[in-house]
Amino acid sequence: QVQLVESGGGLVQAGGSLRLSCAASGSIFSINAMGWYRQAPGNQRELVATITSGGGSTNYADSAKGRFTISRDNAKNTVYLQMNSLKPEDTAVYYCNADVTYYRLGSYNRQHFWGQGTQVTVSS
Repeated sequence: QVQLVESGGGLVQAGGSLRLSCAASGSIFSINAMGWYRQAPGNQRELVATITSGGGSTNYADSAKGRFTISRDNAKNTVYLQMNSLKPEDTAVYYCNADVTYYRLGSYNRQHFWGQGTQVTVSS
């Protein structure tokens, strides 16, 4: 089917930077919007940033504006999240999401897929 694999998480000091990557693979026909979400302990999963299929339009949570940049490489079926000026409150598991059209059993299907998540920890 379709798999999303995130990488790039880790431990960083406040003010530092990290770059997350999420690569999609499988029987992909096309990938529409892609996005990053995060979930901190005890909190609901929340939107961080999204990007349209061509990369021409992006959307950010207020907490991410001016610090995070989402981008994608359609040739690699990969979405990135560059995170700068990180704060302890950015600590969370970060998940990527992709709206994928894929081919299976003789037909095309469209579905949102999630990655397994990557931990980002920002120390003060």
